[in-house]
Amino acid sequence: MLAVPEPAFPSPYLDFSRSEWARLRDEHPMNLTAGEVARVRGLGDRVDVAEVEEVYLPLSRLLTFYVHAVRGLHKVTGAFLGEKSVKMPFVIGVAGSVAVGKSTTARILQELLLRWPDTPRVELITTDGFLYPNAELERRGLLERKGFPESYNRRALAQFVASVKSGMDVVTAPVYSHLTYDIVPDEVIEVRRPDVLIVEGLNVLQPPAVRPDGSRTGAISDYFDFSVYVDAEVELIRQWYVERFLRLRQTAFADPQSYFHRYATLTDSQARDTAAGIWGRINEPNLVENVEPTRDRATLILTKGEDHKVAHISLRKV
Repeated sequence: MLAVPEPAFPSPYLDFSRSEWARLRDEHPMNLTAGEVARVRGLGDRVDVAEVEEVYLPLSRLLTFYVHAVRGLHKVTGAFLGEKSVKMPFVIGVAGSVAVGKSTTARILQELLLRWPDTPRVELITTDGFLYPNAELERRGLLERKGFPESYNRRALAQFVASVKSGMDVVTAPVYSHLTYDIVPDEVIEVRRPDVLIVEGLNVLQPPAVRPDGSRTGAISDYFDFSVYVDAEVELIRQWYVERFLRLRQTAFADPQSYFHRYATLTDSQARDTAAGIWGRINEPNLVENVEPTRDRATLILTKGEDHKVAHISLRKV
């Protein structure tokens, strides 16, 4: 008797090629210059004006539709409950691996959304500020696991996002320095009731964790109205990470105050070996174990090709 194959589950996503997605811009004018794109582009990222126009401009248009829809939902819910509707921030999560370009994605979205009339106040926060200080990570034996979920003060991060989402007038977040590779003491960022809050980080789409007693924690993604995952093949990301490490020798690592100043004088061969070692020991395990499994929790997935440009877009069906 022939075995009957299990029926495939239908995908929860609508898939678009870059050209198909670009048409959804619907003639909305491009309002970022080449200089502005270069300013927000991360080291090693190759995003250009054409990519912003074809990928991110349609996405910003879609996001404005979501903003209107969520505001309408809040309004009718308030009417149903007999309560005055309070304008609450629309929260966007941006996730993805180290070196995949999620920070550039977040900054481009911020710049584009600022130019739409209904979202003049757009704040961007990275989860780096919620890493435990290096001294605490060292005390817990986690310095070599920096970027893994347990290296963050997840309670403080959740409290921050919940406070902004609830409409508090002023909410503060810690500041992280990529130069010193540590939290900056006594320095904070103030977030004042934005129209949109973008939260960017490796683990922002993590599901709730299970406590030792069997209960579950919350998840900051519970507060997201929309989420983006920036994706690429693991081997491509490894290559981009090594290439970025090589460039950093002449930029951030060259600063004597840099935590990584010791790497500035490495030869190309030494730098490649060092970067590959860090990637294989820390970043790839974190990507495979913790970051990549959250991809299918995203509202939208931007998949990059070998040239570091977005080639494919997947949008979750409503």
